[in-house]
Amino acid sequence: MFALSKYFWWIVEPSNLFLALLLAGVALLWTRWRRAGRLLLAVVALAAVILAVFPIGTWLIAPLESRFPQVRALPASVVGVITLGGAVNQFMTAARDQTALSGGAERLTEFVAIARRRPELRLVYTGGSGSVLRQGLKETMVARRLFGEIGLDPALVVYEDQSRNTHENAVMTHALIRPKPDDTWVLITSAMHMPRAVGVFRKAGWKVLPYPVDFQTEGTGRVRYLAGFGHGMGKLGTAIREWVGLIAYRVLGRSDSWFPAPTRPDEPHRSTRG
Repeated sequence: MFALSKYFWWIVEPSNLFLALLLAGVALLWTRWRRAGRLLLAVVALAAVILAVFPIGTWLIAPLESRFPQVRALPASVVGVITLGGAVNQFMTAARDQTALSGGAERLTEFVAIARRRPELRLVYTGGSGSVLRQGLKETMVARRLFGEIGLDPALVVYEDQSRNTHENAVMTHALIRPKPDDTWVLITSAMHMPRAVGVFRKAGWKVLPYPVDFQTEGTGRVRYLAGFGHGMGKLGTAIREWVGLIAYRVLGRSDSWFPAPTRPDEPHRSTRG
């Protein structure tokens, strides 16, 4: 399923679909269906202009990022902090012998900041390799190195290094940590990814306090028009990937909800782990 999801996304990724439609339109121009080819190319051109002008991807990202509120202060009841991988590049780190971060570095910086403010909390980093073919190098290698470089003792952190996606993050880390049902754990990940992560962790039996970071929208309703085709296509691809992931995880029974939301303060935590 892991490999299948990777190949499926490569096929349906918006930029790849655009390229496929463009090539199909050009090919049709050399056949007796030239009229259909011109029509297809016109549609692709119009879609490109729309993406260059209107922030469609940003509009799709906004409801994901606003689903869970930012945490300004941690309650005394939390027992630990989990941060999800996906913010480092282990392959570039190994090749250049220099710590390489990718998008979402706030997953690591906020993790370290919380560790310094609340030294009594248990610390967990979960993330192996999301590559289908390159499983030999793990993200935890970079995390250990980074923590040491910025002053957090790497030995204070528990590392889960076999997971390849969010579902495995939740399940494998649960098996490693074996949290008590009523223990509250801070869950750090990108704000856009938080709904899917919360649904998966709840399903796996965790009681989590969502701590969204790495915001892509301001939360004020202001958006950027005329950002260009590349920017628009990138945002659209990121947004569609997350929405498709939400749907797929629910269909596969990996999440406890179609669109996970905050629980009410008076609502007891009910694990759905089967």
